[in-house]
Amino acid sequence: MSLRAATALVGAYDTTVGVVPGVTPTELCAEAIRGAVADAGLELGQVDGLITCNAMAQPIMYHAEAMAEYLQLFPKLCLTLPTGGGTTVSALAHAAAAILAGEVETVVLAMADSLRSGLSRDQAMRMQSATGHPDFEQPYGPTVPAYYALIAQAHMARYGTLPEHFARVAVDTRAHAARNETAQKREPVTIDDVLSSRPIADPLHLLDCSLVSDGGAAVVLTRADRARDFARPPVYCLGFGEGHSHEHISQARDLTSSAARESGAAAYAMAGVGPGDLAFAQLYDCFTPTVLAELEDLGFCAKGEGGAYLASEGMGPGARLPVNTHGGMLSHCHPGNPGAMFALTEAVRQLRGECGERQVKNAEAGLVHAQGGIMSSHATLVLGREV
Repeated sequence: MSLRAATALVGAYDTTVGVVPGVTPTELCAEAIRGAVADAGLELGQVDGLITCNAMAQPIMYHAEAMAEYLQLFPKLCLTLPTGGGTTVSALAHAAAAILAGEVETVVLAMADSLRSGLSRDQAMRMQSATGHPDFEQPYGPTVPAYYALIAQAHMARYGTLPEHFARVAVDTRAHAARNETAQKREPVTIDDVLSSRPIADPLHLLDCSLVSDGGAAVVLTRADRARDFARPPVYCLGFGEGHSHEHISQARDLTSSAARESGAAAYAMAGVGPGDLAFAQLYDCFTPTVLAELEDLGFCAKGEGGAYLASEGMGPGARLPVNTHGGMLSHCHPGNPGAMFALTEAVRQLRGECGERQVKNAEAGLVHAQGGIMSSHATLVLGREV
């Protein structure tokens, strides 16, 4: 059985993002679930599946079950998936498989966290320092930005990529965010602004790094043959793919290539499309070099040509391939594991034609790509307005 076009997204919701004090991750998650269900024109009691991801600022041992209890939901499927930044797409594939198998009919996928308001600086730094390999990385004290700086340095050394090329990612995502009234950062920036911002880990500067945010989002997934009975136009899941290359960056076989090649190829094959058939891409942009590598590995340009592609084509409003039309993690928000959820809800709205000033013309199909770890686990989703 193929997952191609077996399911469709019929509801989507984002909470307020940025700094949201006095609201717990549980409350943000509950708001997102209620909002997505209402967007689909459903009642909570009509949901028979719930998938969530635990919150760093308010961890609960059985998170999905706790959220179901909080909302007085009694689903057949209740699952917590803590697979880092790639959870959004991986969880959606699990939900689609459960629906196709007849286990459930309507699943809500929801994530929320309060990294900005719910963690002290010391707590955040302790969590960050625990990400590396306990023997080969943690003893040397690198931060998460330092791991991604290794990827940037490798690309620069092998292909002649420049810091200006990475900076273009931040500039163009901010240009998208300027058109999105919900984005955390909307003031335009220039390449010089990025390069003159505070150094973080050579060659990365502050504006090369994603935001730290509060926020939550949720979507509703159901069987494709039911999708047109809902309140909103359906958005069909045409192709899924995953790829896993390593867990710790010190064990990566190649710092300039990623398993996005495998995840993208699988998603394209299932959907029956290629990179040139897509109107937009929502790419995981925790740091600017991530986007450059993903553009190459997902086939939007050749390996090693990401810098030249960004310099000539760009990815902002009006580009041949607009990327992160909501502003991405660099400018819209990044509450940790839920970060890619906002890429998914943005893709749904783009394909519904609901994005106003930032609406991409002729948006019939688009891509969402998420990754977890340090370019470790990759998951790709192709979405479309029609089957």
